[in-house]
Amino acid sequence: MIHIVLYEPEIPGNTGNIMRTCAGTGVMLHLIEPLGFKMDDASIKRSGVNYIEHCQYKIYKNFETFEKENKGIYYFLTRYGTKPYTSFSYQDVKEDIYLIFGKESTGIPKQILKDHLDHCMRIPINGNIRALNLSNCVAIMLFEVLRQQNFPNLLCYDPFKGNDYLLKDE
Repeated sequence: MIHIVLYEPEIPGNTGNIMRTCAGTGVMLHLIEPLGFKMDDASIKRSGVNYIEHCQYKIYKNFETFEKENKGIYYFLTRYGTKPYTSFSYQDVKEDIYLIFGKESTGIPKQILKDHLDHCMRIPINGNIRALNLSNCVAIMLFEVLRQQNFPNLLCYDPFKGNDYLLKDE
């Protein structure tokens, strides 16, 4: 199973977008406190639209509690990573995969990253900015893992219009 982990997220709109992405892919979301917002915040609902009810998530008091409760392979997206996210194979993984993202302002603490240097990665960008938006990073990473796994349990057609919508004359 694939999991998304947000370490101390600060911006409710990002978390709402990520909740919508998790709902649409059947991926579990883990949130590590402190959160920069209340989970009932209107902006989470606005960015997640009506899909948040389909998102499975759990909140943890700290990273240590999260680690104790969740076993598997941890991958850390950080601007300090030196390997591109595409350099890892996610195809034949027998353990749960955890894609871990830091808070918008400062990322994942160096002390946590130092214990996992082999699994620190980045999304390559030019030198004009420090990082991409958090919800964009989650989507990029998650869909790379799903692509490598051949999009398990996901539809390749619109479930509302049907598989042959483009062939129909209206």
